Amino acid sequence: MEMSPAVAMLLSFGLAGVGCLAAAEKFIPVFPSYVLLMFIGIAVSDRGMLALTIMATVIGSVIGSLGWYGVGRALGSQRVETMVAGYGRYVFLSLSLYRRLTNSYRRNHFWATLIGHTIPTVRVYLGLPAGVLRLDPRVFLAATALGSLAWNAPFVSLGYCLRDSGHDPVSLGLGVAAVLVASEFAILWAVRFAMRFFADARRHDHTSTAACRGQADG
Repeated sequence: MEMSPAVAMLLSFGLAGVGCLAAAEKFIPVFPSYVLLMFIGIAVSDRGMLALTIMATVIGSVIGSLGWYGVGRALGSQRVETMVAGYGRYVFLSLSLYRRLTNSYRRNHFWATLIGHTIPTVRVYLGLPAGVLRLDPRVFLAATALGSLAWNAPFVSLGYCLRDSGHDPVSLGLGVAAVLVASEFAILWAVRFAMRFFADARRHDHTSTAACRGQADG
């Protein structure tokens, strides 16, 4: 797969162009983010620039997410839902997905943002419901930066390592994305299982203690 002329032009502007691409990807998801990030990695000139390039993509991703946050905060719940219902299908944002994102924020703002930024499609629009709910912008900013770093760094680095190999960035990126998402769900399942296990153990201990006290009182 050849690099788009528009992408190549922006990359010619160095780190500023990299940041612009990462920000634009949040609003114009023309092709999967992992493909764009691998192209960015392929264009890195040397190892010394790799870390700076990754940070430029993180800054761009944060700026793009803050853009959606501002849109959500300015328009409010009703107008955003109307907008998503009417036009969301053109940018791969269904009304059901938007509502699931909104509901996820009602449980844990920080972790919903951090983990959401490592899930394809979801990561693009997290700022919209966050702005509608008027989440603490400092928490949103911190979680967005960490989540973007966790998503961007592997793909930019992989692109850099494979720049002269001749491999197709699309197929490689898809495989890496699938592994990352599968790992996230496995970790989340393990954490949830552990939490339930310890919660059941505490309830059992509490019940046993109460029963012993009841017998002693009797």
